[in-house]
Amino acid sequence: MYQVLKKVALAIVPKKILFENEILFRSIFAFHLRGKNHECKVCGHGVKRFIEIPDGDLLCPFCGSRSRTRRLYSFLKENDLIRGKVLHFSPSRSLHRLLKKNPNIDYFSTDYEDEFLADYKYDITQIPLEKDFFDLIICYHILEHIEDDKKAMEELHRVLKPNGICVIQTPFKDGEIYEDFSKKTPKERLEAFGQEDHVRIYSAEGLQQRLKENGFQDIEIKTFPSNERYGFMEEKVLIAQK
Repeated sequence: MYQVLKKVALAIVPKKILFENEILFRSIFAFHLRGKNHECKVCGHGVKRFIEIPDGDLLCPFCGSRSRTRRLYSFLKENDLIRGKVLHFSPSRSLHRLLKKNPNIDYFSTDYEDEFLADYKYDITQIPLEKDFFDLIICYHILEHIEDDKKAMEELHRVLKPNGICVIQTPFKDGEIYEDFSKKTPKERLEAFGQEDHVRIYSAEGLQQRLKENGFQDIEIKTFPSNERYGFMEEKVLIAQK
């Protein structure tokens, strides 16, 4: 039912109005899903169940957060990392809403392709800010889209403050990094990399090594287990410190 309602809403309501009133629309839809079986770590609502979407992920019916977004926010809060100047690439709307209104941080949200809510339009390979600027960088599902990912990693390292943290995630596979820049069409990239606009598939270890080659030295691969109550799925995240 969720997917049907989403298609209808997108077809009849302008996207800008949907985004501006998303919480209201979701609260109306999610009213019957209030409960105590599960809890969203982003919006704090108790729910009877999360909504499973076609790719297998679990959405919060109240704020629309995915599993990885809830995990990310929980991890940042538990480790007191939401502080200072924060750079957030292509933020999910649920997390963007929370961080943008946080009075204790300077929040820089950016999206180069104008597909997400954001205040800036930074090219990750050429960030127009001085070095040692950010305390925290959130780079989730970005690098697999960037052909010159080595330049992007150099830039992330450059604008991060000493002892700052960069939290990175992409889709992962076992073995070596697979990339082939001869694959240009959406169909070719879908078949090769699993999505029409991806240019590679990393392994966690391969991404860790590439980050080391481009400035970062202290990089931890964290493997998080699933958690039914919070709708967390098992996943890997890289925590890189300058």
